[in-house]
Amino acid sequence: MAKKKKEKVPQYSTSVTNIQTLNYSVYYMKWLEKILTFIFAFIICAVVGYIFYGGIGKNEFGLKTAITYVLDILIPGAAGIIGGLLFIPMRTKQIIKKRKKDLQSQFRDMLDALTTSLGSGKNVMDSFIAINSDLRIQYADDAYIMRELEVITSGLHNNNRIEDLLTDFGERSGIDDINSFASVFRVSYRKGGNIKEIIHNTHQILTDKMEIWESIETTVASNKMEQSIMVCVPILLVGAIKVMSPEFGEGFVSGAGLLSTTFAIGLFVLAGYAGKKILDIKV
Repeated sequence: MAKKKKEKVPQYSTSVTNIQTLNYSVYYMKWLEKILTFIFAFIICAVVGYIFYGGIGKNEFGLKTAITYVLDILIPGAAGIIGGLLFIPMRTKQIIKKRKKDLQSQFRDMLDALTTSLGSGKNVMDSFIAINSDLRIQYADDAYIMRELEVITSGLHNNNRIEDLLTDFGERSGIDDINSFASVFRVSYRKGGNIKEIIHNTHQILTDKMEIWESIETTVASNKMEQSIMVCVPILLVGAIKVMSPEFGEGFVSGAGLLSTTFAIGLFVLAGYAGKKILDIKV
């Protein structure tokens, strides 16, 4: 029996008000973006591959042979292809993470404006409509939160329930705080809960979390810079040795040199991955 092809999760969907909405946990690169990303990673990885493995197959007089020229193309090329293919999903995750970070910050500002609007005596629906105009002073029309407010206000004008619109927003955001807020809002709103207090508390929790995260980021910024430097130093060192002292550099392409270099690169990649995980602190 043939396996069913796994359906591709859509990046965009259409809301009940026929406005295109974004799934913040999904991002598909356009072909040009994917090609440019691949080329960028290919060049860097190919250069690194040549620095560490270039010059293999020289004869006893230290002269390049046909095997040397072939390997000088194949090895950097293979390193470039592998690096390019691995970097595309890595870059995609970076974009998604940045998008969610921006949305969370903008959502906090939305709650701040919503708290102020409710405090002035407006009801919930009128407050959402009012802050759509207020936040235009702070954000451009294409900002994530402005797009979401457009969906919400359009839905309210078309008699959609506010809790349904917020639940849809929370599910698409992929952010626990927004999803939790939507769930609590849904339960409290129809049962006469203190919506003003819920919004205020959610805003305060988000503010505290982001302040803690910014404090942690400031603390580990120097460590991240040191990690980036340590990634580059071995590559630059080996490259400098091969350029400034070719005779000494020949040791890197001997049998023992290739084994030790490959082992060192493995440890180097493992240490870099572990360091990235350690410094990627979540709040």
